[in-house]
Amino acid sequence: QVQLTESGGGEVQPGWAVRLSCTASAYVNCVAWFRQAPGKEREGVASISAGGWDTYANSAKGRFTALKDSNENTVHLQMNDLKPEDTGMYFCAARRSLHCGLGGTFDWWGQGSQVTVSS
Repeated sequence: QVQLTESGGGEVQPGWAVRLSCTASAYVNCVAWFRQAPGKEREGVASISAGGWDTYANSAKGRFTALKDSNENTVHLQMNDLKPEDTGMYFCAARRSLHCGLGGTFDWWGQGSQVTVSS
């Protein structure tokens, strides 16, 4: 069993930046971030593989960056130029599968971090 511990988030104004972090208790090959806004379905935002290959949802491209930490079990989601529509609970998820991306099943999930973008 792998535990994912998230940190970061908070309430910010439009145009501001937030960094989320996700630390796994063991090595995983793929980490992804998902978000869920009130009344909406959960959607994938970004993923990054152990090799550093990253993928993004169209809504995140150009603004969000998934980063690997020097601690190989920690990844970050740097979110810049935040918009009100980015508001939601953000979850990191992980799997040992070598296949990375936003599709498929993830084995472990973090507790979630709230990000609220409001003026």
